[in-house]
Amino acid sequence: MNNSFPKNDKKTIKYITSLGLIILALTLGTAIQHGLGISIPGSIIGMLILFFAMVSGLVSPEWVKPSANIFIRYMILLFIPISAGLIDHYQLLMDNAFPIIASAVGGTAIMLVFLAMMLEKILVPKK
Repeated sequence: MNNSFPKNDKKTIKYITSLGLIILALTLGTAIQHGLGISIPGSIIGMLILFFAMVSGLVSPEWVKPSANIFIRYMILLFIPISAGLIDHYQLLMDNAFPIIASAVGGTAIMLVFLAMMLEKILVPKK
């Protein structure tokens, strides 16, 4: 009996494994969000869990890559429901356009200043 998988079976197993790891991280993130009752989305917590698992070496990036590539390739489709929701709330967005734009510009400016200060501390040698 030959224990080696045909090439297509190995590829299928890689996709199932990578999707399983992504779904596991998402499920853990959602469980943590509900368990702690915090307002940070479970998907963000799950993404952080997956990130730290890869950085620490618990999960190889190659294990996640097959399904991640598919998600990235078809990511534009995931924005269709969001776009439809924005159209439904057009007047609300227009009523709050200034605070939304001010928050985006202000937050970007704060992050740029913060990153510049941190990079200066890291990259500029002390005299």
